[in-house]
Amino acid sequence: MRKGQYRFVAGFLFAPVALYVTFVIWPYIQTFGYSLTDWKGQSQTFDFVGLDNYKALFQDDVFMGAIWHNILFLIFIPVITILIALFFAFMLNAGGRGRSGGVSGVAGSKYYRVVYFFPQVLSLAIMAVLFGAVYRSDGGGMLNGLLIKLGLVDKNSPVEWLNEPNIVLWALLVVVVWHGVGFYLVLFSAAMQSIPKDIYEAALIDGAGRSQSFFRITLPLLWDSVQTAWVYLGIAAMDMFILVSTMTSGDFGGGPDHHSEVMATVMMRNFQLYGRSGYACAMGVVMLVLTLIVSVFTLRATRRERIEF
Repeated sequence: MRKGQYRFVAGFLFAPVALYVTFVIWPYIQTFGYSLTDWKGQSQTFDFVGLDNYKALFQDDVFMGAIWHNILFLIFIPVITILIALFFAFMLNAGGRGRSGGVSGVAGSKYYRVVYFFPQVLSLAIMAVLFGAVYRSDGGGMLNGLLIKLGLVDKNSPVEWLNEPNIVLWALLVVVVWHGVGFYLVLFSAAMQSIPKDIYEAALIDGAGRSQSFFRITLPLLWDSVQTAWVYLGIAAMDMFILVSTMTSGDFGGGPDHHSEVMATVMMRNFQLYGRSGYACAMGVVMLVLTLIVSVFTLRATRRERIEF
């Protein structure tokens, strides 16, 4: 340090830190500042209103319902996606038996990895258009067409997948899970490939079945990857703007009758259509705080001792 290393390190850190503060931290500060005003978004004239926007938020039935919908996504999206991805990853890496009796993936596992990853190649906007066609209720939708062929649905009264209050959230959840499973399958597969096969073979000799190998060997050694996946899926569940705004009815989505509303759609509607930009900024601050709470809680709740081999 006597030879000027501090100045050398500071010289390299100055530019990225300055860019981060300018384009990340400063917009957060501005958003919080605007949330304390009655800013309309069309001019720089506004009045300070203090915490009135935040008080109004918790009296807004639409926004409170949107928070509940995000919580439902937060519960089900990570659980279902991680369970399916873990199952497929385990089967592709340790679900079969090699020619010599050792542990290997199921037959054709190399091709299955590619096929399962296909949905991840598509953007969410394309996914929304694709599943919009799948869920169509005018008789031309793939899902209704299949159910009509099987005799489970009357062709004159097809299921309104995206317009039925009790179904729309689950229809959106299916899209998110279908899109995400492939990525986390690859993530878990990469982690599983670092587990020595000798461990599985020793367990096999001792008479352990597939379920015991998964819960006693695979899952404990993959826990760090599962924890990371849970955080990323939790953040995705707190967003959901693209799918909801594209696939559901209403301005910026949220239909029918706000039954698919999420925090992001309510915020954008207030910002873009109603001219309540200060109020929308308060929603953005609440979204930020809730996302941080979810991330910290998930990391702490899933924390455990690292297992090494």
